[in-house]
Amino acid sequence: MASELSSPAAPPRATPVRGGEPQVIHPPKRRLRGWLYVLPALAVYLGFAIWPAINTVRLSLLSWDGILPATFVGIENYIKIFRDSALFEAILHSLVLIVFFSFIPIAAGLLMTALLMGKVRKGMTFFRVVFFLPQVLPLVAVGITWRWLYSDTGVINQILDVVGLGSFGRAWLGDYQLALTALGLIGTWSMSGLCMMLFLTGAQKIDPSLYEAAKLDGANTFRQFLHVTLPGVRKEITVAGVITTIAALASFDLVFVTTNGGPAGQTNVPGLLVYRLAFNEGDIGGASALAVVLTVIVMTVVGGIRYFTRDRD
Repeated sequence: MASELSSPAAPPRATPVRGGEPQVIHPPKRRLRGWLYVLPALAVYLGFAIWPAINTVRLSLLSWDGILPATFVGIENYIKIFRDSALFEAILHSLVLIVFFSFIPIAAGLLMTALLMGKVRKGMTFFRVVFFLPQVLPLVAVGITWRWLYSDTGVINQILDVVGLGSFGRAWLGDYQLALTALGLIGTWSMSGLCMMLFLTGAQKIDPSLYEAAKLDGANTFRQFLHVTLPGVRKEITVAGVITTIAALASFDLVFVTTNGGPAGQTNVPGLLVYRLAFNEGDIGGASALAVVLTVIVMTVVGGIRYFTRDRD
């Protein structure tokens, strides 16, 4: 019996597979132990992500005001949504916001990475904290602050007065032509620091010998960035593109606090329409259908980003 207790557990077996690499087969008890570690996180994910998604799809097939008994209407909610021109306008606004939330921040992040890489060493942590600060602040607080900055008596108009350009001052978020652009610039300010931090992290993992080899070949700073740094942070660019695109397409709180879709619907986005259908009009089924459509749009755009930025080696 003592020998049985002291004997080590049986090691995992390796069985040959096609291709020459062995496949490790773990004992059943070890696999069960692994599932026990994963089970709590899996339960939380199923309860707070998968089940709400399934329930949203179910509600999208019903006509329900949240109080009276629901009735099954099939795809009628989807038909009603696609016949509403406000949805297409909101989607178009979200696509415009992608430029400000994703394209410009990624370009700005790459520029800041090029300026900071190899030039700042001791103060790198300080720069990371300062530029990443917008991501730590609640978007509601950010929206309230920028709404004040953009107001008639806000700092932006005061600065224009000081430099002699007071005639250009206006209530920026209330301007019919410029409200969406002003809203997008808030997203640019908020997302640029995140992109910069991701790119700096990726650039610091690049082998310094690659830069030395590029210098020996006569490459200047711009060519080093173009041929060494940029390929080295390609994965980080993909991550930044996915995160910022989702932020643009699923934006709600920032729009709700700053413009609430105004003026005259010029800053309406799908997330805001979902809120209005559910809580202002009491159309839970229509709101759920619009949420499903928004999810499909986000997944399609993100899938396209992942496809075009995948490794082709």
